[in-house]
Amino acid sequence: MEKALLKHNLFEQLKAANCFWSYADVDENTVSDDMLIEKTLIHLDLPDIKALFDLYGTKRIKEVWLHQMVPQGDYLYSLNRFIAWYYFGIKQPRTYLKQQESRQLHKRIV
Repeated sequence: MEKALLKHNLFEQLKAANCFWSYADVDENTVSDDMLIEKTLIHLDLPDIKALFDLYGTKRIKEVWLHQMVPQGDYLYSLNRFIAWYYFGIKQPRTYLKQQESRQLHKRIV
């Protein structure tokens, strides 16, 4: 499927799921790729996340996940453990998440 169409479909599904309720005048041209990645990982299902990987690739998605979602700690802990294990093949997601959370928070402080 064409990348523009994949992105459009993901945006429409997020919009239908009311993921942008707090944003005024949002459309697919104003939503950043990082926000689309984060919202898809949080709110959509496995087939949609597969489309996300087809669109952006593992490296880009992992980068956004590490910078945007992992530092949220307990709020997204169960989801982050699943993502670490299922999508990134991390053998010990608990340990990995704690290390990454500390690293990301330290980067923001320094």
